[in-house]
Amino acid sequence: MAKYRHALPQMRGDFFLTDGGIETTLIFLEGLDMPHFAAFHLFNTPQGEGALRKYFRTYAELAQKHLTGLVLETPTWRASSDWGDKLGYSREALAEVNRKSVRLLEEIRDEFETSHTPIVISGCVGPRGDGYVPGNVMSDMQAENYHALQVETFAGTAVDLVTAITMSYTEEAIGLTGAARSAALPVVISFTVETDGKLPTGQSLGDAVSQVDDATSGYPSYFMINCAHPSHFSGVVGGNEPWIERIRGLRANASSMSHAELNESPELDAGNPEELGRDYAALKGHRLKYLNVFGGCCGT
Repeated sequence: MAKYRHALPQMRGDFFLTDGGIETTLIFLEGLDMPHFAAFHLFNTPQGEGALRKYFRTYAELAQKHLTGLVLETPTWRASSDWGDKLGYSREALAEVNRKSVRLLEEIRDEFETSHTPIVISGCVGPRGDGYVPGNVMSDMQAENYHALQVETFAGTAVDLVTAITMSYTEEAIGLTGAARSAALPVVISFTVETDGKLPTGQSLGDAVSQVDDATSGYPSYFMINCAHPSHFSGVVGGNEPWIERIRGLRANASSMSHAELNESPELDAGNPEELGRDYAALKGHRLKYLNVFGGCCGT
């Protein structure tokens, strides 16, 4: 049963940790094979499932140690139908691995949650396409239809919300929001940006957030930025525009590489962790006053 679906505790403004670059960790640090960056595929072996459990326990232990809240994302960024087809999953097998991902996080929550460390379970939904390059751009309705199956599967589990990670264009974000609303689930939209602070389509971050809010009557609980180094977007989140107040979460890259460079990199670029921490503190202190959900992406 969902625990926080009707009252997300991170909306109160307390500090919440979320996880980091799961693909980075499992590929570069654990040495695991993940075709198409599909972390959910690891459930097929005891070794893979053990690696997933270890990964999520690491963040639960950190949150418990530092008395913070925690948002855990299911390892399902690639667990939608097109990617499932590439990996040979039937519709039912794909739905079951989404449900299994939630059950794993329920076990983590049962083990680690305390009054000081509320643990929110988020159903992670990724882009239909590459994530860095918006190739075959869908309409709002096409995106809603595409993502509906995964979102509806999550609605039947204990997830408290769904989070769309690495959205690169607004139509997909709007459609996914529509799918979440139809399933009566809260939703968070996380955009990625290029080194100039703009979406891969060239649209400004502010226009993208405002467009989604306008098209959905402000349905997303909040917005995030992920898969970009703070130096890529810090220059576009200053000022007092209303859209800036909608950004509550960051899952920034420790690596300052561009998306193109990351795609071609055969080695882990872990960046500078201390510098990344200072960047987060500066953004929280001066530019993103409602920021309270902190995690990572590539290199973290």
